[in-house]
Amino acid sequence: MIYLATPYSDASPNVMSARFVLACGVAGELLERGEVVFSPIAHGHPISLYSGAARDWRFWANSCREMIGLASKVIVVRMPGWDKSKGVAAEIAIALELGKPVEYMDLEGAGE
Repeated sequence: MIYLATPYSDASPNVMSARFVLACGVAGELLERGEVVFSPIAHGHPISLYSGAARDWRFWANSCREMIGLASKVIVVRMPGWDKSKGVAAEIAIALELGKPVEYMDLEGAGE
């Protein structure tokens, strides 16, 4: 299973929604290629919208750690904000701590 690391949190709800759409597009493309993929943003965004759950890394960190532990690798999508995201940085650190390979994917040709 691939764990798909993409940025999410932002002061603007519009930015978070756009990031959700991009994450879903990339996850969908990987699924169409036959990959098994888990996107915490595709999973968590609707939960946050409809349950009132927090949208920050601190709230989701434990769940993400567990899913990274189950993944065979982490793919980091180089989309706007990825290099400034606390969550993405933490996901990379967790993957490395757990001995999971980390790969990087450029957004061009992925989910656009």
